[in-house]
Amino acid sequence: MAVWDDLVGQDRVIEQLAAAARDADALVTAEATESAPPSAASASRMTHAWLFTGPPGSGRATAARAFAAALQCVSPDRAFGGAPGCGFCEGCHTTLVGTHADVEVVRTDVLSIGVKDTRELVRRAQLSPAGGRWQVIVMEDADRLTEGAGNVLLKAVEEPAPRTVWLLCAPSLEDVLPTIRSRCRSLTLRTPPVAAVADILVRRDGIEPALAAQAAQATQGHIGRARRLATDERARARRAAVLKMPLRVADMGGCLKAAQELIDAAAEDAKQVAEEIDTKETEELRAALGAAAGTGGRLPRGTAGAMKELQDRQKRRATRTQRDSLDLALSDLTGFYRDVLAIQLGSRVALANADARDTLERIASGSRPEGTLRRIEAISACRQALDRNVAPLLAVEAMAVALRAG
Repeated sequence: MAVWDDLVGQDRVIEQLAAAARDADALVTAEATESAPPSAASASRMTHAWLFTGPPGSGRATAARAFAAALQCVSPDRAFGGAPGCGFCEGCHTTLVGTHADVEVVRTDVLSIGVKDTRELVRRAQLSPAGGRWQVIVMEDADRLTEGAGNVLLKAVEEPAPRTVWLLCAPSLEDVLPTIRSRCRSLTLRTPPVAAVADILVRRDGIEPALAAQAAQATQGHIGRARRLATDERARARRAAVLKMPLRVADMGGCLKAAQELIDAAAEDAKQVAEEIDTKETEELRAALGAAAGTGGRLPRGTAGAMKELQDRQKRRATRTQRDSLDLALSDLTGFYRDVLAIQLGSRVALANADARDTLERIASGSRPEGTLRRIEAISACRQALDRNVAPLLAVEAMAVALRAG
């Protein structure tokens, strides 16, 4: 299985990355054997900084990790014309599972990436690769860099170490500082076809074809969400509850109740994540700080600051988890009204929520397309308000009232 196999519906991007990986391999081989490097025209396909952009679910991080694996590929087949990125050698395998010494994957579970963390990445990027090939930094959430962190990163991208490669991922070019994106080679991924997403769910995850097709259609080609919807009964239940919201905003009381339940569901998601991760993190840190069982669980003097830092990080993670859960619900709600609009306009486009067709037709028959568009705009306004740190309950309540007004 080649490293590109998990990259669904991105043939053009795969072709470009595979060509760059071949040139990168030729550069390393030429340096190791002290032979002539590849021609300038060929070598230009490889560069030190890449920016992967595309809509949610397009596979930006998957593409970056696959490229990192291809750069670290040590398959003997390369000597006989084989392409880097076999998927089986030690370099490919350790990169894909996250244990390669020369590949750092950065993903944040909080709202932003700050200056301190970015400086540490820049320091690492100056090191020579331990395995003799490439030092690769994969930043899955480059759009979450603070302005200060972006300026720190800019210096490293402007003056990279000879064998360091930066792979940045963001939803769009506008989510990254202009000074950074101007120094990166940009690759834009598209939303994968629904049929291709369903196929990979069946092949890779062993999901029943009917369920895979329904999940892929419901998420409109978002691979991660489709897998979660197909494998998690709680995710399906939460989606079903969100799709009932348009029927529950007939009066002011229903609006406020529906908004509160949406917030409560997001808070429950955050709580589940905390239960799974926070306790383990806290126990591991206490053990590392020397809180022995024989001391009544008390921490040694001078270590309270480290524990406070962990607690602050856990609070920030809970905030992001709640917002991500809310954003997912709002995406489902947007898809619902998009289907309503398609029915009202007589469009033949496939419905994302075909399993809720009765509800869709009921809403469509009781309103006009102009009202549906205003409802979609209200959902978009709610998402923007959440991005500006408006209190979640107030933002969702305002949206619910707007959905009622139409």
